[in-house]
Amino acid sequence: MNWETERRDDVVVRTGADVQIDEGLRKYMLQVYNYMTVGLLITTFVSYALAHSSLAGIFFMPNAQLTILGWVAVLSPFVLIFMMSSAVANGNAGNALVLFCIFSALMGVSLTTIFWVYSTMSVVKTFLITAGTFAGMSLYGYTTGRDLTKFGSFLFMGLWGLILATIVNFFVKSSSFDLTLSVIGVLLFVGLTAYDTWKIRRIYNENDSENVLTSKAIFGAVDLYLDFINLFLYLLRFFGSRRD
Repeated sequence: MNWETERRDDVVVRTGADVQIDEGLRKYMLQVYNYMTVGLLITTFVSYALAHSSLAGIFFMPNAQLTILGWVAVLSPFVLIFMMSSAVANGNAGNALVLFCIFSALMGVSLTTIFWVYSTMSVVKTFLITAGTFAGMSLYGYTTGRDLTKFGSFLFMGLWGLILATIVNFFVKSSSFDLTLSVIGVLLFVGLTAYDTWKIRRIYNENDSENVLTSKAIFGAVDLYLDFINLFLYLLRFFGSRRD
């Protein structure tokens, strides 16, 4: 068996017929995926339950426009990301986890309308397509021995361009431009899934305390959670079946 061995920040990556990753790194990455899954489950539960409950009136008007509390729920996740970053920097894993759960619930409020716009079956189908795509790209980022730093810089420049173009199209309202942006969005978040997984693996340090590693795992889960959600939303534009 031939091995090509490279060292990346004290993490040994071996490529060949098999990939051997030390137990500490495996446990750390499993934590990341577990926290991400918990976040997705919370978001799914909140969005589906709210879409089928009279409580939706707290956040949405009859025409699906946001109420004042709705705007608070939609904008709060931006604040929570900074709060989670601070908790992680201070090594406070408990606070970071609580904030992540609140963040996931508020994201669920924001995504409630997809169950009003698209059929439940098409939402489930798109979710499964997203899960498969995400798994493949995350596996690549997890196992690759390549340095993806330059690739990540390119993706983030593209992300800022996508945000600006989306703002412009909000006023222009071009359907063809919107389709183009959707294709770009899918490609960007497919790439970001691989890059973020690689980055999360790369910052692992076996000498970190359990609390620090847990904090890193939670913040890594936030990155992958956002990659998954955004990829899902862009794919939904192609695979979602609108209700009559």
